[in-house]
Amino acid sequence: MQTRSLGTNGPTVSALGLGAMSMSGSYGVADRSESIATVHAALDAGVTLIDTGDFYAAGHNEMLLGEALKDRARDSYRLSVKFGMLLAPGGMPAGQDARPEAVKSSLTYSLTRLGTDYIDIYRPGRIDPKVPVEETIGAIKELVEAGYVRYIGLSEVNAETIRRANAVHPISDLQIEYSLISRAVENEVLSTLRELGIGMTAYGVLSRGLISGHWSTDRAGAPSDHRDMHPRFAAGNVEHNLALVEQLRKVAEAKGCTVAQLAIAWVAAQGQEIVPLIGARTRTRLDEALPAAELELTADDLAEIEKAVPAGSALGDRYPSAFMSTLGVGN
Repeated sequence: MQTRSLGTNGPTVSALGLGAMSMSGSYGVADRSESIATVHAALDAGVTLIDTGDFYAAGHNEMLLGEALKDRARDSYRLSVKFGMLLAPGGMPAGQDARPEAVKSSLTYSLTRLGTDYIDIYRPGRIDPKVPVEETIGAIKELVEAGYVRYIGLSEVNAETIRRANAVHPISDLQIEYSLISRAVENEVLSTLRELGIGMTAYGVLSRGLISGHWSTDRAGAPSDHRDMHPRFAAGNVEHNLALVEQLRKVAEAKGCTVAQLAIAWVAAQGQEIVPLIGARTRTRLDEALPAAELELTADDLAEIEKAVPAGSALGDRYPSAFMSTLGVGN
């Protein structure tokens, strides 16, 4: 597994990271034993970056990872943890809480659930509109100084917020959605990251499975599958978006790879400071994704991909309308 540095102030990690959210039921029921086996397979393959959030299924995801990682050497992996998003009974979002005292309380619970003494990268999942970002980052800075956190990250923020946060403490990376059909970061955010020497961990590189090459219009979502609420999966939009995938499939076949591998490799090819997060919850999907780290795309390949899926060609927002206001950038 190749490695990449998360900016000039961040850690060196594997060229692909593992996003664990789907192991806690966000996209339908997940199998606990298979999820743990997938974490182990990722580590054995050289994946060193594992991403979670304390609000993923109200702490379930952290407890799952705590179990999966308990027999692994702590210095063999890096934990990226998001915090601050509140949940109501039933699991619906209920706002943010990034007050300094809440930051420290959230970390305490995460350390316990994960069974570790420190978090490698700690970041607010969204910006709390009631709390200046300087106060939130200042609180994490104190945790860095106390040894409970190694690096500070951000998630889903705009260029101005990145600058304000970085002025308080060097930021290692921004976690944000980036894929062939979610490219708003290219407008201003990506250039700001490069100017400041900040890395990116890109999630949603397969757009929640939509551009994986495995989705179909007749696929029925499970009751707990949140994708049913996402506009890009809605009737009228999904047919258009899957037509783009079929164009991408032609490029993948010519390249001798799968659609998913091509889509992941495209994100990785956008810059050495970018680490795609693979949201695999089974070893089968992990095994398909991992070769993308070795897939080299030529200028001609990138041109063919752009022709197949031009920027801005997808239909539908990347989140339901109620959540779009919490994002630093749009689609």
